Amino acid sequence: MLAKPLAEVLSIPLYIDEVDILPVLDSLVGKGVPLGTAMAFMMGSIGLSLPEAMLLKKVMQKQLIIAFFPTIAIGAILLGWLFNMLF
Repeated sequence: MLAKPLAEVLSIPLYIDEVDILPVLDSLVGKGVPLGTAMAFMMGSIGLSLPEAMLLKKVMQKQLIIAFFPTIAIGAILLGWLFNMLF
């Protein structure tokens, strides 16, 4: 139950490109990690990384960035739970 939020938090310091995450996801799912947890890890490492925040800082106001990160995190966690329930 706590695997998705934990995967989300642990993936934030990582910066993995969208293309580079696919072999990592394949390996995680192949080792038995549920698909929803792997998806939450993927969304956290791509959308919530520090380089992503620095890029967004150039084009968005601070209030929007503060709203963006919790929205993406909550969405990834909910999607992870949904994928784990369905698959």
